[in-house]
Amino acid sequence: MADESQRPIIVKRIKKGHGGHHGGAWKIAYADFVTAMMAFFLLMWLLGSTSAGTLSGISSFFREPLKVSLQGGEGAGDATSVLKGGGADLSKQAGQVKRGHPERTTGEKRADLNKLQERLQQKLEQKMEQNAVLKSFKDQVKLEMTPEGLRIQLIDDQNRPMFQSGGTAPMSYTRELLQAIGKELNEVNNKISISGHTDANRFAGSAAGYTNWELSSERANAARRELVAGGMLEEKVLRVVGLAAADPLNKQNLFSSENRRIAIVILNEDTENLIRGVQPVENAPPEAAPAAAPAAPAASPHAGAGVK
Repeated sequence: MADESQRPIIVKRIKKGHGGHHGGAWKIAYADFVTAMMAFFLLMWLLGSTSAGTLSGISSFFREPLKVSLQGGEGAGDATSVLKGGGADLSKQAGQVKRGHPERTTGEKRADLNKLQERLQQKLEQKMEQNAVLKSFKDQVKLEMTPEGLRIQLIDDQNRPMFQSGGTAPMSYTRELLQAIGKELNEVNNKISISGHTDANRFAGSAAGYTNWELSSERANAARRELVAGGMLEEKVLRVVGLAAADPLNKQNLFSSENRRIAIVILNEDTENLIRGVQPVENAPPEAAPAAAPAAPAASPHAGAGVK
């Protein structure tokens, strides 16, 4: 029998699992959670920035996938569909503008005109204070906000006319004022309307058939030329018209000198559409029953005198 002292001694070491929390499994779970939360917040952001019309169009697409498939998808349905074959693009009625350029609201556009009014008022007052000749015309340049837009008027005074008596050439100070205004009109995208006005005194010129209608029209067009000479873009002009004595500033005295004036109106969108004959979207007839083309506005009895 072998000596027991010669037998090998075997020692078993058992490793306990006390460090299990240092493993990597929890990291994978946490990464999945963060990814899911990021996707959730991204979805919330997309839903918040998408118009109601677009959401409605996408919803109708997923409600009727079979119908879309049968229609062929490509080219099916309205050409302006949010999704191919998904019907009309309702986002147009909801006010969404494509290519990331948000549509300016009416309030923002009105604020632009208010800022322009303040800037023009300050610039003209500064120019008049620096020029002894122009300083006396301070009360003859009026800026006011009207339902049509921002109106700038250069008004005659008995001793300080804006144009040569009975003529169409603006005085030197009138040209300077108009050119100063022209430099500022490019600050907004709005179109402008220019109108010439006279008093009720009959034109005393020698030309046969030449009346206050022709005189006011030519003065309005002369004002347009000076605005352009001052830096205004020609394409900003939407209308140049002579109104003779039809729209007096002083209605109690039709022969008053203040009725002789040039009015420049920076048109708001509604007035511009009205002049162009464009029907507002909210008043447009349903597509199922399109309305006939709007009739041309009735011609003024003096329409021939206006300058187009």
